Amino acid sequence: MKNKSIVNEGREIALAVEMIELGARMQMLESETHLSRERLLKLYKEVKGVSPPKGMLPFSTDWFMTWQPNIHSSLFMSFLKFLQRHTEMSGLPAIIKAYRMYRSHIEQHGMEEVLSLTRAWTLVRFYDAKLLQSTRCTCCGGEFVAHAHDPVKGYVCGLCNIPARAGKTKRAAAEALAA
Repeated sequence: MKNKSIVNEGREIALAVEMIELGARMQMLESETHLSRERLLKLYKEVKGVSPPKGMLPFSTDWFMTWQPNIHSSLFMSFLKFLQRHTEMSGLPAIIKAYRMYRSHIEQHGMEEVLSLTRAWTLVRFYDAKLLQSTRCTCCGGEFVAHAHDPVKGYVCGLCNIPARAGKTKRAAAEALAA
């Protein structure tokens, strides 16, 4: 019985380390593992070399509706839904795998990473709570994150109808200045 407990704790530690390496916040670690807060704090400091950031988790669906976060969130959700449909993965393992796929895709295309693991996890929780849903764009046919219960007739995504200020980020301004 004691060996089983040690094995389970070892799995929990490995899971916590993986999530920390991917940028998980303390609230996510506490929610997804059975390790004590003190143990998680020590692990975080050991893995990252610094104390975890303080502050509350995102609690509003509005962040996911803004132009760039919506595109990145929709990309992540497409990876997650693919895994759920075509593998036996679900829950946290599916979220982590979909997030790794998202990061790989972003890196491959030289894009800025907008979605953190904690935001991706929160996004899934908002879907599960029926606060968000996927809506099909009438122009491109893609599935995009949208508020639940919003009208979907005639929905046009942020890629087909790019806002005037899209891409006018501090990073883009710094790159233009450097060029």
